Amino acid sequence: MNSVAKRAVILLTRPSAALHSVNWELQQWRGIRVKVRNSNLEQALTILQRKMQSSGIERMIKNEQTHHIKNSEKRVLAKKNLERKIRGQDLARKLKAILVKKVSYGYDKVVMN
Repeated sequence: MNSVAKRAVILLTRPSAALHSVNWELQQWRGIRVKVRNSNLEQALTILQRKMQSSGIERMIKNEQTHHIKNSEKRVLAKKNLERKIRGQDLARKLKAILVKKVSYGYDKVVMN
């Protein structure tokens, strides 16, 4: 199904959602715009920063690396990411074990430490 047909289906089923998606696409195409009023550049910059934070552009810019990273720094970052991943997996495993106990034995039979 091509994009024109998808929009037609959305427009017929949910008109408000269709207008929202078209508005969002138009906003993405235009980018972020800020008006400078009364030659107040500082206020315009703060509004721009707020809009960038809310749209997620600031996060994308920070994540994008434009400078060289040394191999030792890459190793340190890789080790930290691996430790974070292992910690998350361990936590998920423990949570799963607790939930399985609660479901299989019932809430009143589980003894919390």
